[in-house]
This record gives sequence, structure tokens and C-alpha cells, in this order.
Amino acid sequence: MILDQKVIEALKAGKTILYPSDTIWGLGCDATNEKACQRIFEIKNRPENKSFILLVDSFQMIEKYIPEFPAVCYDLVDLSDKPLTIIYPNAQGLAPSVLAADGSVGIRLTKDPICLSLIRSIRLPIVSTSANISGQPFPTSFEAIDPNIKEHVDAILEIRTNEQLSTPSQIIKIGLDSSIQVIRS
Repeated sequence: MILDQKVIEALKAGKTILYPSDTIWGLGCDATNEKACQRIFEIKNRPENKSFILLVDSFQMIEKYIPEFPAVCYDLVDLSDKPLTIIYPNAQGLAPSVLAADGSVGIRLTKDPICLSLIRSIRLPIVSTSANISGQPFPTSFEAIDPNIKEHVDAILEIRTNEQLSTPSQIIKIGLDSSIQVIRS
């Protein structure tokens, strides 16, 4: 898939983007770049104690940031019939602001071709947080995105702007003992 070069260059330069994710319209950046992640907090007017969800393109990428990767997660992802975000313990190598207070991080292995192209263009995980002002409903269409969001991101991927995107991911939390807690089904 060929993407807008301005969007790819923005990601590589540590900037923020607005893009259609595999679930809803999202704000994104390089998940290893603290300055870019802090910019997303500013754009969303989001409290810094709330962490982000990250998108990756492979189990290999997850394993790079989750040193104690529970084997049960291979099956959970493979058997899921819709996008699944798993909150993993003890993440490393990511921007500090993407982590929860306990050091965990939510990661989704995406199958969406647009998201895969973005991730592969920088060879790093990307932030995927809803494109809304914190506390407001997430937008289900490009038109519904707050103009302040569109104004303050560095680049907009104008693909799928006429589609309704309204399916947030399932979220589960995995423990070091492979225990599973459903956060959002």
C-alpha cells in the first residue's frame, strides 16, 4: 500500500499524525519517542496518568518490548475474531508516557493494511489513541473529528475519510502468571 509521504516523514521525524486505525480514527506517533507522545497528550488535553494503546505488526515486535511474553498470548491473538488489545506487564524500550503507572502497556497486533504500512515505514510501534479531546466521545467518522485535533496534528492520512469507523478493540490484561482479566469485551 502506498501512503502519503508527508505522513511517513512526520512519523520518522517524531511528529504526530491523524489516521484511520483498524478500529477507529486515531492519533499516532512513534511509540518510542517521548516528545511525540507528550505532544499527543497536549492535543487531546489528556491527563498524563492515562496510558496509550500501541499498534505493532508482528509478535516479534511485541517480544522486543515485552521481555516476559506469555505464550498464551499467541493463541489469544490468533483466536480473536475482532481487534484485541492485550495489556502486558513489564514493558521496556518504549516512551515512558505510553506506560501505565505499573509499567504495563496495551498492545494490539494489527492486521489492517494501512496500519501495517505505517508501522513498517518506521519499523517501530505506533501510538493508537482515539482522535478526540479527552473525555469526549470518540469520533465515528473523519467529519466528526474535532477541528482542534485536525488543526494541531502534524499530518493527516486522508484515506477512508468517508467510512464509519466505530469498533473499539477488545481489551484484556495478562499477568506474569498468564492470568487473564477482561477489561473491555
